[in-house]
Amino acid sequence: MGFRMVLEAQPDIEVVGEASDGADAVALARRARPDVVLMDVRMPGSDGIAATAAIAAELPETRVLVLTTFDLDEYAFGALRAGASGFLLKDARPDELLAAIRAVAAGDAAVSPRITRRMIELFGAQLPGEGGTSDAAAALTPREREILVAIGRGLSNTEIATELFLTESTVKTHVGRVLAKLALRDRVHAVIFAYEHGLAQGPGPRSS
Repeated sequence: MGFRMVLEAQPDIEVVGEASDGADAVALARRARPDVVLMDVRMPGSDGIAATAAIAAELPETRVLVLTTFDLDEYAFGALRAGASGFLLKDARPDELLAAIRAVAAGDAAVSPRITRRMIELFGAQLPGEGGTSDAAAALTPREREILVAIGRGLSNTEIATELFLTESTVKTHVGRVLAKLALRDRVHAVIFAYEHGLAQGPGPRSS
């Protein structure tokens, strides 16, 4: 109810429905064809991971944002693997919620660098490599591989530009090419890919 009140107060956002469980969410998404779904991972019956997988498979134009707490690490990661475009903490501030929804609706990933780094800290040790890095990244140029590794470390475009002495527009172009060549939906899945294929080892020390 709190989320709905925040969302309905925005002139560019319309709430088209609410679902009580995963199966209901999938059925409602099929009917309403929303741009964005806010998905809880723990629900009665079919959970948010199964529902996310179904929506991602059947409705590729609909983006899913997972609502989670960091006490549910495995659920959050399962939903990302299932096709979610990002995740939010259940106690996210209204401005964070709105920014995430708008970012996902625009085709971007809904994770800030801070959240991406936290995700890496939580999941990094759980992501053993699943294939050779040479095969996985063979289509990438050396520069694109550098960009992918930086994304896997949780760096923003601004941080990547500073580290690699590039302009932000150039970084954005490289990011787009990386996603296209590897058939990744968005930046979140680039992070997952980097870890699964041994291209990232976690964030290094960062100054406060």
